[in-house]
Amino acid sequence: MSAPEVVISGIGQSAVGRKLPQSGLELTIDASLEAIADAGLTTQDIDGVATFPGFRPDMQPFSPVGSIDIKEALDLKLDWFCGALEGSAQLGAIINAYAAIKAGLARHVLCFRTVKEGSGGASWQESATARAERVRVGGEFQYIFPYDAISATNWLSLYAQRHFSLYGTTREQLGQIALTARRGAMDNPKALFRDPMTMDDYLSARMISSPLGLLDCDAPTDASTVIILSAADAAAGSAKPAIRIDSVGGGIHGRAGWDQADMPDMAAFDAGRMLWSRTDYKPEDVDLALLYDGFSFLAMTWLEALGFCGRGEGGAFVEGGHRIARDGALPLNPHGGQLSGGRTHGFGFVHEAVLQLRGEAGARQVAKNPQVAAVSNGGGPMAGAMLLVRD
Repeated sequence: MSAPEVVISGIGQSAVGRKLPQSGLELTIDASLEAIADAGLTTQDIDGVATFPGFRPDMQPFSPVGSIDIKEALDLKLDWFCGALEGSAQLGAIINAYAAIKAGLARHVLCFRTVKEGSGGASWQESATARAERVRVGGEFQYIFPYDAISATNWLSLYAQRHFSLYGTTREQLGQIALTARRGAMDNPKALFRDPMTMDDYLSARMISSPLGLLDCDAPTDASTVIILSAADAAAGSAKPAIRIDSVGGGIHGRAGWDQADMPDMAAFDAGRMLWSRTDYKPEDVDLALLYDGFSFLAMTWLEALGFCGRGEGGAFVEGGHRIARDGALPLNPHGGQLSGGRTHGFGFVHEAVLQLRGEAGARQVAKNPQVAAVSNGGGPMAGAMLLVRD
């Protein structure tokens, strides 16, 4: 018996904002019910759940809801479920669901990512400090907490500095990623930041960790995004076009290599190699790129890691913003990404890819009728990527 094709059959997203009155679970229920209806299913059809990173009592703004919570809230009857921090970044939940359907463990898997970081405020800082002050710090944190490098901005900025030094990359080039995101967000009614942005605005924003300034960093938010994966034959009756997952790729380096920053140490390159090894498509076949921009430099990294340009050529590729504009050769994050749209922590890129491939993105719709989209998450110590196709 051959493994079934896997498709994205439904998508849903809650309200997106800061200090929303809904709890994390309420946001997750809203997004789940929207996605189930979008797929033409009922809660009784859902037999799998996957999430990243699972409920984290030590980091509740980062992950306030786990797989068991949504199972109980929707009274789901599950054959398979998964929630874990270790894996191919946020997309690890979707890749795990993809594998579970391929293996016949489930037919319809509800994948979700929920954050309440827009309401977290000082609690995130307090929980990070508490972790740093523990007598024993294990895992990847043992390499960064002793140097007070708690924020990803600290170590990722060193990768960016090295890129600048080796390849002559400039802040003006990096700024084109932030400016492109803001232009997309202006046509996204859910985006956090919709006011116009100029290069002067970008360059004059306060420095966070050189060369990354405030506008190179994504914006904490409250939101839940749900992606439903189905076996293709089980989704055949859906009124919406199913979006096929053609290929997946993942990579993990285990720790942030911030103290010896070099591009090959970034897991995005492993994910890219795996992605293209499992498909007949090539980078030039991609119509649309939804690339993780927790920091602007990560989006540039993914352009190189996925082969849209050569290693070290990311700055030249985005210079002027023409190639990555909505009407450019490779439209990048037309919804505003996380830099201007809000930190939906990875799943928002999948949600936008499906809208674009269906032709349902409204005012921000890419006009060239996209059929193939590349999606990525993470990129530093762990990374995941997918190739989505509208057949």
